[in-house]
Amino acid sequence: MTTTEPIHPAPEQAAPERAAAEAAGAMRTPAEALAAAREHLLALQSPEGWWKGELQTNVTMDAEDLLLREFLGVRTEDDTRETARWIRSQQAEDGTWATFHGGPSDLSTTAEAYVALRLAGDAPDEPHMARASAFVRARGGVPETRVFTRFWLAMFGEWSWDDLPVLPPEMMFLPRWFPLNVYDFACWARQTIVPLTIVGSLRPVRPLPFDLPELRAEHPARRSGRRRVPGWDEAFHTLDRALHVYERRPVRALRQAALRRAGEWIVARQEADGCWGGIQPPWVYSLIALHLLGYRNDHPVMKRGLDGLERFTIRDAKGRRLEACQSPVWDTVLAMNALADAGVPGDDPAQRRAADWVLGEEVTGPGDWSVRRPNLPPGGWAFEFDNDVYPDTDDTAEAILALDRVGHPAAEPAIERAVRWMAGMASADGGFAAFDADNTRELCRRLPFCDFGEVIDPPSADVTAHVVEALARRGMADSRTVKRAVVWLLRAQERDGSWFGRWGANHVYGTGAVVPALIAAGVRPGKPAIRRAVRWLERHQRPDGGWGEDLRSYDDPGWIGRGASTPSQTAWALLALLAAGERGPAVDRGVRWLIEHQRQDGTWDEDHFTGTGFPGDFYINYHLYRLVFPVSALGRYVREA
Repeated sequence: MTTTEPIHPAPEQAAPERAAAEAAGAMRTPAEALAAAREHLLALQSPEGWWKGELQTNVTMDAEDLLLREFLGVRTEDDTRETARWIRSQQAEDGTWATFHGGPSDLSTTAEAYVALRLAGDAPDEPHMARASAFVRARGGVPETRVFTRFWLAMFGEWSWDDLPVLPPEMMFLPRWFPLNVYDFACWARQTIVPLTIVGSLRPVRPLPFDLPELRAEHPARRSGRRRVPGWDEAFHTLDRALHVYERRPVRALRQAALRRAGEWIVARQEADGCWGGIQPPWVYSLIALHLLGYRNDHPVMKRGLDGLERFTIRDAKGRRLEACQSPVWDTVLAMNALADAGVPGDDPAQRRAADWVLGEEVTGPGDWSVRRPNLPPGGWAFEFDNDVYPDTDDTAEAILALDRVGHPAAEPAIERAVRWMAGMASADGGFAAFDADNTRELCRRLPFCDFGEVIDPPSADVTAHVVEALARRGMADSRTVKRAVVWLLRAQERDGSWFGRWGANHVYGTGAVVPALIAAGVRPGKPAIRRAVRWLERHQRPDGGWGEDLRSYDDPGWIGRGASTPSQTAWALLALLAAGERGPAVDRGVRWLIEHQRQDGTWDEDHFTGTGFPGDFYINYHLYRLVFPVSALGRYVREA
C-alpha cells in the first residue's frame, strides 16, 4: 500500500503558520525565498528519484469508491467509516458539496455524497443529511443529476434503466472511419464508455439496504441526457429512442459477440498496477463490467484492479480518500525544470536520480494513439506511474525540457525518440492535443449520454505551447512543425490578448504557457501578440500584487482573469512577463507577493484548485503546483536580476 500525505498542513492547521510566514517572508530577499523553496522541494524527492504531490479532486471519487465496493460485495466497515469521515469534512455549511474549493454547490456531487453517507449509516433526519437532501430536491432531485450519477443509482434500483441514454456494445464493431466509433472519443472517454456499454446492456439491479425517497423532487422534470435543442441534438435523441427499442430485443448473437469484444478490449488495456488509464472513471466501470461478464473478485484481472486502488488511497487525520489520478511523471519533470531554473546543476545527485527514474518510465510500445498514427514509432512519457497505453504530448514536452537541461549521459536516445513521437502527433491544423491526433469529431459531444466533461481531445493552446517550447529547446524552431504550431497559437489568441487554458485555470495558465513558448520559438517580445498578452496580464494583476483566476471562468466570462491570488497562478503570470522581457513594477509586485506569502518552511499554502480535468465540470488541486512554479518564477527572476 502506498499512502500519500499532503505536502502542506490542512487550512485550519496552517493559519498560524501562514501569519508567521508573512512576517518572516517580508524580511526575505528574492534569493533567500528561492533558496528556502528550493530546499523544501529537494527534501520532497523520493529515494527512487520521483516527486509526487497529492492530486486532490472532489468527493465523488470517494462516494463512488464506496458504491463500487458495495456493488462488488467488498465494502468493509473500516473503509466506510473512514471514507465517510472525509466526505463529511468536505461538506459546506449549507449541507452541499462543490467540485472545487470555494465553488458553488453541485447537484450531482451532493447526491452521490449523500448516498455514500447513507451507506455509512448517517440517518436522513440528521441535520447535515437533511440539508443535503433538501438541496437535491430543490434542484429537481435525481432526474436532474448527470448521467453518471443516474447510472450508479440505476445499478442499485433507485433509477430506471429505461430512463438512461443507450450506448449499445455493438458500437465496438463500428469501423474506425465511421462516425462515433470508440476512437472518435478522447482516451479518457472511450475507456469509460466501453465498460458502460456492458453495464448498460446487462442492466444490473442490486438494491441498497435503504431507499431514497428524500432525493425525489415533488414535481421533477424527467430527462434523459441534456436539454434538447433543434438540429443534431434532436436527431441524437431520436436515435436514442430507436436504440431503446432495440435494447428490448437485441440480436442475440450480435449482442453476445459485442459483449465479448468489449470485455476483451477492456482486459487488453489493464495496466501493470491494475488500473485502466491511471484514472478513476474507467477503472471503476471496468471492474463492474468485468464482474457482470462473470469475472470473480479473485480473478487475477479483478484482483489486480481492486488491489491497485490501495495505491491511490490516502489515509490521514481527516479520513480516507481516493486520488482520481496520480501525477508522478508530471510532478517530477516539473520539479526538475524548477530546480534547473533555481540554479541546481544537471550533475546534482537529485537531478541525476530524477533523470534515471524518468528514463525508466519511457513508453516504448504502441497505444491507442497508434490508431491515427499507425506508422509513427513510439516514444514519450505518460502522466502516471503505470499508463503505457496512453502517453501524452504534455508530459513528453516537459520531460524533454527536463532531460535536455540536466544533460544526463544516457538521455539522448530517449529524447530523440520522444521528439520524433511528439512531433508526429501534430493534428492536421498544426496544433497539439494531449493524447491523440485529430481527435476532433464534435458529434461525440452531442450524444445524450455525454452530459459531463469533455469527450474529445482537440488541440489546446497550453499543450501546443509546451510542445513548441520543447522542440525549440532542441533546435527545431525553424522546423515546419514548430512554424505551423506557432501559427496555430497566434490564431488561438483571444481578442483580449490572453489564451484559453485547457488543463489549468484558465486564461492565466494558457497565457503563462504560450508567451514563453512563442519567445522560445523566435517571436520577438515587441511583436503585437506578445504586447497584447503582457497588457492582459498587467490589467489582471490583483491589488495585492498576485494573480488568480477562479474556475468559474470556464462557465462565466465575468470571472476570466479574476479570483483570489494563488502561488501557482502568480508564478504562471511571472513566467510569461519574464519571458517577454518585462522588469517593471508588475513583476516586482508579483515577486513580492510570493515572498510575503511564503511559509517559513519554504513552500506556500494553496487551498484553491488551479488544475483542470474537464472545463466546467472537473477540477484538480495539484499539491505540488504551489511549490514548483514559484521556484521556477523566482529562479528566473533572481538569475536575470
